[in-house]
Amino acid sequence: MFMRFFTELREAKVPVTLKEYLMLMEALDKVVIERTVDEFYYLSRSALVKDEKNLDRFDQVFSHVFKGLEKVDGIGVSDIPAEWLKKLSDQFLTDEEKAQIEAMGGFEALMEELAKRMKDAKEGKGEGDEGKGGMGPKGDSPFGANGYHPEGVRVGQDKGRHGKAIKVWDKREYKNLDDSVELGTRNIKVALRRLRRWVREGAPEELDMNATIRGTAEKGYLDINLRAERRNKISVLIFFDIGGSMDSHIKVCEELFSAARSEFKNMEFYYFHNCLYESVWKDNRRRHAEKLNTWDILHKYSHDYKVIFVGDATMSPYEITYPGGSVEHWNEEAGAVWIDRVAGIYENMVWLNPTAERHWDYTPSIELMKQLVGDRMYPLTIEGLDKAMRELSR
Repeated sequence: MFMRFFTELREAKVPVTLKEYLMLMEALDKVVIERTVDEFYYLSRSALVKDEKNLDRFDQVFSHVFKGLEKVDGIGVSDIPAEWLKKLSDQFLTDEEKAQIEAMGGFEALMEELAKRMKDAKEGKGEGDEGKGGMGPKGDSPFGANGYHPEGVRVGQDKGRHGKAIKVWDKREYKNLDDSVELGTRNIKVALRRLRRWVREGAPEELDMNATIRGTAEKGYLDINLRAERRNKISVLIFFDIGGSMDSHIKVCEELFSAARSEFKNMEFYYFHNCLYESVWKDNRRRHAEKLNTWDILHKYSHDYKVIFVGDATMSPYEITYPGGSVEHWNEEAGAVWIDRVAGIYENMVWLNPTAERHWDYTPSIELMKQLVGDRMYPLTIEGLDKAMRELSR
């Protein structure tokens, strides 16, 4: 049963290793948890899941193997192993309650009856919300919410009441962390957290518990030790493309900006249009009146900054390759020259493109920009952000 759990996690693209599986088996051998499904769920999740984006897939596989819920890729329902249920029943149910279950025909009959009740409910043939055999509130059916039965299956209830439901039909809690879903500020923060380098700098203001205990034991009196707060050392410089075809990507850029401001305490940002030229700006409302010299920006921030360009790179190729190619002003030097200068100063640089990657091959300017940034262009998705942060962490 447990080996099946392991293999199905691998099939669902949850990167579990044999070492982690053996660690889980060792924990079970040493009885570090009570023998309940919930306890085993949290133990196995802690041992086998290393990345938040895999939590939802883990839940689906766990439900399929141990609770009979829907499996990844739409595979149907599956029964809970009878030997596990018997152990739970022996531990939590009284003799009278066991007799009630046996009178129904055991767990297999319970599951068959559930399938029939669910089908009848879907067709409008349910028995009602309450009373004898009812599936709804206050009913004594083995199925439903807020009712009572010694071996029940909970359907549509936010929490347990009697603590004796063997199988829980609840919504999965981690759908929005999966890397296949749409972006959101929460998801972006998770991806950006890969770009971290912790250091302790500044005044010693945080209590160092270990040093305090050690010093007190050695000196025989209370010896309080302080240390500097742990901070993220990473410095980030972001250039946002604004206007034109980027108008349709405003929402995701706002989410990225919000998440980045939260995750990176030392972050600077500037705006450009289509391609980087000799000037950038900080305020889009005064973009023509308050432009900043790009050379000054490149000399202001040291070479250890991580540089991120955010733009769809959708424009005429002339805007990248020729002087005067800009649609807004006469640029003395081609945009490609400025991109090369940034790449020459900053070793860690990526380009995030909000356009779906499947469309890139149809736009010559995207392919051209991708070459200029050393093939370090990534789609603005959770998976793309994850790869970009790995690249910047090198």
